[in-house]
Amino acid sequence: MLKCATSLWSADLANLAADIRRVAPYSERFHLDVADGHYAPTMLFFPDLVAALRPHTDRPFEMHLMTSDPAAWIDPFAAAGADAIIICFDSATDPGAVLEAIKGRGLQAGVSLLLEEDLDLLNPYWTLLDVLTLMNTAAGIKGADMDPQAPDRIRRARDEIDRRGLATVVEADGGIRRHTVPQIARAGADYIVPGSLMFGEDPAAMRAWLAGLE
Repeated sequence: MLKCATSLWSADLANLAADIRRVAPYSERFHLDVADGHYAPTMLFFPDLVAALRPHTDRPFEMHLMTSDPAAWIDPFAAAGADAIIICFDSATDPGAVLEAIKGRGLQAGVSLLLEEDLDLLNPYWTLLDVLTLMNTAAGIKGADMDPQAPDRIRRARDEIDRRGLATVVEADGGIRRHTVPQIARAGADYIVPGSLMFGEDPAAMRAWLAGLE
């Protein structure tokens, strides 16, 4: 069954703690987008805020670093209570070194790939990946629909991970809607990153619907 790494970008930003507690029973983990206003044209979650939110749930926090210098953020977010750090592949001059640094802090390490980035870019790094986040829409664009090529890319990633005998989980991020989730499930993703699908609906009913896709 698809699991949920629920995106706090779509929560009520004025009542984050309450919204976290409301949907935590229906989420396996929380996905926190970190944007510095440089790599992505917006500004989002920062370490002090993450530390303030950490006591409100025991669900893991995965940080999606949409930043121009991901290595600089590893220690601050580790100290704030992150459980996993996912970097944008093209944001690091040496992705392997950044992934090793994340794992050196005892955290899960992941990479996100933009729509236009080929899976072959990961050939030197597969064994370092706990999480592969595949963007289904343009990075940093909230509310866009899933690109038609996304399910096939998820399928190819799933096949490659299985061929290599790895435990890397595949996460689909962007364009998570009622009409796209069945395609994502059939393609073999392990996680979706729901935003409005979780916070804009009754989360219990949504998870019941998700379970019915099996």
